[in-house]
Amino acid sequence: MKLKKSIATVLSLSLLITSLTACGKKADNTAADNATGKDNVTVTLGVVGSVYEEIWAPAKEQLAKEGIDLKIQQFSDYVTPNNALANGEIDLNAFQHQIYLDTEIENNDYKIQSIGYSFIIPLNLYSNKVKSLSEIKDGDTIAIPNDLTNGGRALKVLEAANLIKLKDDAAFSPTIDDIETYNVKIEIKELAANTIPSTLQDVTAGIVNGNYALDFGLKTEEAIFADTSLTEEKYWNLIAARSADLEDASKVELYKKVIKAFQSEETEKVFNEQFGGYFIKVGWDQDLLAK
Repeated sequence: MKLKKSIATVLSLSLLITSLTACGKKADNTAADNATGKDNVTVTLGVVGSVYEEIWAPAKEQLAKEGIDLKIQQFSDYVTPNNALANGEIDLNAFQHQIYLDTEIENNDYKIQSIGYSFIIPLNLYSNKVKSLSEIKDGDTIAIPNDLTNGGRALKVLEAANLIKLKDDAAFSPTIDDIETYNVKIEIKELAANTIPSTLQDVTAGIVNGNYALDFGLKTEEAIFADTSLTEEKYWNLIAARSADLEDASKVELYKKVIKAFQSEETEKVFNEQFGGYFIKVGWDQDLLAK
């Protein structure tokens, strides 16, 4: 299977950026300026990374048949899309998980919320030196991402692999200080997430973000241990909208159509056939707009 390259920004979404960069340019003819009962309604969706153009292509095509023009607006950082959404410059965004959104809301008092889930990218354990988890021994070095969210998630993977035991009172995103027991006396090396694939020749194994694994040609079936945190909803990527817009029944119906178009077999085919299964559908059975 030929894997397409994703870009590195696709989901290091755990970077807790707190400084605000320039706001995105206001999109013309957004859904907020259109009556949803009319033809040719435009919905502007903010994203970070060109990979989203491919992921949303089936939804865009389906929505066009329903008289809805889905415009994808690219942003170059993870801060601006929420600011643009809160200010009404775009209608929706889809680039982050719940942990990041919660932090943005806390720091900026945004009135925005999740209206549907899109996917999760796994953090698997890869190695160029051992063929199985059982071969890892005392003294071996394991690389994990050095950012808080992915690093904490990686430690949970190592605990699930029975290499370590975390303290019972560890935070949702634990740190190395939260390790209670080393079941195997490994050395954990914290590195920038995007560098771990290239350092697999120097460490025994490493926890690799799915987007970087994809970039480096690592296949999901080559992992010596698979990510077990896929059921953690706070790690699921989501689609967000302004809370005020959800008080308008016509907008709710419009956004339901957008979510339905995305959560489709055609989108899942893109996940599996174009990106080697590194994007995994999650939460598609949950109707957040009904809550």
